[in-house]
Amino acid sequence: MSGGAAPLSGTELDRLGRALLRTRAEAIVLADRDGAIRFWNPGAERLFGFSAAEALGRPLDIIIPEPQRARHWDGYRRVMDTGESRYGEGDLLAVPGLRKDGSRVSLEFTIVPLRGPDGRIEGMAAILRDVTRRFEELRALRRELAALRGGAGTSASG
Repeated sequence: MSGGAAPLSGTELDRLGRALLRTRAEAIVLADRDGAIRFWNPGAERLFGFSAAEALGRPLDIIIPEPQRARHWDGYRRVMDTGESRYGEGDLLAVPGLRKDGSRVSLEFTIVPLRGPDGRIEGMAAILRDVTRRFEELRALRRELAALRGGAGTSASG
């Protein structure tokens, strides 16, 4: 590889940004200060089952399971009011999500605050991925380990 490669031009960066936003590999969702969905990429369509037309303008509640909504909105409003999040840059968050068909999905995501020219947060973007399979495999391994530990205690005394 050549160490002398030039940084991308503005046009190349714009092209890269558009390609990333159009990906189906990762769900990218942007919500405004009020929690209304303002951007919904093809990855979000794939992950959650809502088309962009169905999701745009609707509250994030369409992808948040009801038991988690109050906690989500408390934190969301606090971030919008204070401009501060307890999650640092690059922190990976794990939460349950809700698909259009009502099924649940395990999600990992990072958040990106979007600030206006005055520095005030205007919205929040999230880059999300489905980790349901990995979560279920981990849960099964934990159950198996717990069963083995429980069985080891009884077989030693028998």
